[in-house]
Parts: sequence; C-alpha cells; structure tokens
Amino acid sequence: MSSLKTAFFCQNCGTHYPKWLGQCGSCKEWNTLVEEIIENPKKKSLGLSKSQTSSKPIKVTEIDTSNNPRLNLKDEELNRVLGGGVVPGSLILIGGEPGIGKSTLLLQISLLLNIRVLYVSGEESQQQIKRRADRINSNSESCFVLNETNVEKIIQHVNSIKPELIIIDSVQTLQTDTIDSSPGSVSQIKESTSHFLKYAKKTHLPVIMVGHITKDGGIAGPKILEHMVDVVLHFEGDRNHIYRILRSKKNRFGSTAEIGIYEMLSDGLKQVNNPSELLLSDNKEPLSGNAISATIEGIRPIMIEIQALVSTAVYGTPQRSTTGFNSKRLNMLLAVLEKKAGFNLGTKDVFLNITGGIKIEDPAIDLAVIAAILSSNINIPVPKGICFAAEIGLSGELRNISKIDQRINEAEKLGFKFLIVSKATKISKVPKKIKILQYSRIEDLIKNLFKERG
Repeated sequence: MSSLKTAFFCQNCGTHYPKWLGQCGSCKEWNTLVEEIIENPKKKSLGLSKSQTSSKPIKVTEIDTSNNPRLNLKDEELNRVLGGGVVPGSLILIGGEPGIGKSTLLLQISLLLNIRVLYVSGEESQQQIKRRADRINSNSESCFVLNETNVEKIIQHVNSIKPELIIIDSVQTLQTDTIDSSPGSVSQIKESTSHFLKYAKKTHLPVIMVGHITKDGGIAGPKILEHMVDVVLHFEGDRNHIYRILRSKKNRFGSTAEIGIYEMLSDGLKQVNNPSELLLSDNKEPLSGNAISATIEGIRPIMIEIQALVSTAVYGTPQRSTTGFNSKRLNMLLAVLEKKAGFNLGTKDVFLNITGGIKIEDPAIDLAVIAAILSSNINIPVPKGICFAAEIGLSGELRNISKIDQRINEAEKLGFKFLIVSKATKISKVPKKIKILQYSRIEDLIKNLFKERG
C-alpha cells in the first residue's frame, strides 16, 4: 500500500510547497502553511457531455449575447449591486459575518423567483431552512432544497432537476472526490470552486456561493478564491442594529461602487429605498455633538447623522473610539483642529458614532465630523437645518468633493436650509430651496458656524 502524499498549502494565497516553511514565498505571510493530504486529481466530466466540454476559438464580433439576458432577481437592491441582475454562467461569492443575514437574503431570493432554483445547504437541515422560509412568509413551488456537500453528487442533482439558478451555502463545506483533504481546507475550497466555475461557464448556469469570513474581515480560504469568481459581495452591518449594507468588492459585469441597503426584520430582509429618512433622527430639539453630512455611496446620495462626545480624560490617557468611521482619520482631524483652530483636544476623550451601524468611507464627511466634535466640545448644538459636505486637508483647508449636485438635491429634498461646502467646489446650477455656504479654511467655518442665521 502506497503512503499518503501530502503537501503544505498557504492558507492566505493557496501556494503549495513540498515541505513546511516559516514564511510563504509568494505572499510573504508568516505561519500560514498547513499540511494537507493530496492526490492527483482524477479526470471527471462532472456530468458534461463531450459536445458540451469541447470548445473552439471564435471571433469576438461573432459572439452572440442576445440570447443570454441578465436574470432579474426580483430584488432592486441586489440587482443594482450586480449591475442589473445576474449574468448567465457567472459565479458569485457573497461573504459576511455569522448571523448577518446571508442565508436569509439568498433564501428570500430563491422563494421570490418564478424559476427553478436549487438551494444547496451543507450547514443547515431541510427542517431549519423550512422554518426560515415560514418566517419569511413566502413559499415557492419552484425552490428545491438539497442537503449535500459532495460536489459530484450536487452536479448529478443539478443535471436531473435542471435549475436556472444554484445557491450553495457555503463553499467552506464543499468537498470533491478528487482531493483527499478535509472540507474547508485550501485545496478542497480551490478544487470545489474550480469544478463549479467550469460547470457554470459550460452550461451558462449562474451559481451563487456563500463564503465565511476571517476575523480580519476577509473571505476565509485562499486568496485565489476571490480571483476565480466573477463577483465578490460583502454583506456588512452591526448585528445590534437593523440595517445591512451589501457592497461589491469585485464585479466583472458592473461597477464596484454600488451598494444595497436592507433592514433586518423578524420576517426577513426589507429593501430600503430611501435610507436618508431612516438614518436621520426625529429629534425636534437640536442636540450638541450632532451633525448631518451629505455623503455618496456608489451613485446613491445619503444623508447620515454623525454623533460625537468630547469629555475630559478621567484615567490620564485619552481614548479615541469610533463606530463606522476610520479611527486613523479621526486622529488626523483632531490634529488639524488642534494645530489650525487652536482647540486643545489632546487631553480629552473623543467618541464618534455614525448612526444606523453603517460604515462610511466617503472623505466628504470630514467636515461634519469636525462640526460634531466642535459642537460637543463647547456644548452648543449645530444650528438646525445645516448639513455639511467637504473633505479636510492637513493644512486645514476645505477640499473639493465629487457629485455635488446629487448631494444638493438630496439635502434639498429632505428640507435642509444650508449646505456648507468648500469654496473650490463648482456648482453648475444654483438651487432654489437651499443656500450653499462656501468656506476655504476650517478657521473661517468655526467663526461663523454657531451664529444665528435667518
């Protein structure tokens, strides 16, 4: 009997080595090599006939795409993120923290569609999935649920049921007979994904996979997994809040700037068509430490509320805590306030929160962050009806931002009276219902921010 063949695989990039090394020579990460049992892959057709597997070169002008329209998922938010729907033959990977709602979203889509959908689960029983379907209050005669983790057996069921969409939950539970290592290993994830990728391209059948994430926020498994698939989506949000954001990290068929916003309810995920009204508080009385920013996520303008609390450091070492905002950028803005505006915040605790549990990366919210911090520091609320949209430079200057017209329209629609922007911002059309205030430096803004406006 021949001995088992083993190799060492990097859990970060998937590179394999004949012996253990402390550092991966490809991605330069330390202590990521894990020993796995390997075997020369057996040639399997995965249920494809010879006519299906054979291919020949063809001129790009002769390729016909008219017979393969995008699949409408009956979900406006997901369709927007994907670029208008699912492209036939595409392989989509969606990742997110445990309990964030990945399985709920995909099961919800499976029940809404009027086409045959095969929902493959390696983590939950059919009874658990049925209970979730009952909670969603939606039933479908065209949704099939399969409990299986073996790739070859899944392909056999696909050939017999002939669905128009496959959903796999999750890729880390898959295993193929061509590899002897355990499910979830680097080689199993890579080989199983490769099988479904080939099958999807040959049959023009779209496949959506769920992927677990690591503690660093990346999708578990080799980095090559994200290179293999066509679309990588991240489902984000705080489990203590009801809002969820679906972001596109990679999309071969559309923009990666789009986001989808959902509201997690007891009966499933509800699409949020107007997030600005939900993310702003209903407080009629102005409160200190609160400021409103006009931000852009993809092509969608959103008005968000930023809350800040500045207090004396009790324990000697000042704390800097942020929720939904980059902590390093907060430290930079605090340094600008101290250097250019003369506010001594080095001995004070600063806490910053973006309401709704969402994370914003738009630099245009810098001005609102500074306004909220300043308001909390002097305990005077920002005058009602004012919102902000400008980036702050290291010299204390207000910098120009993009898509100002969309921001103005959103602020005007929600009844704001003033929008403070940079003097360098060029406005193509002067709005009628909102006044645009332009400043060039942070010092000029501070002098005029808390004055009464008529």
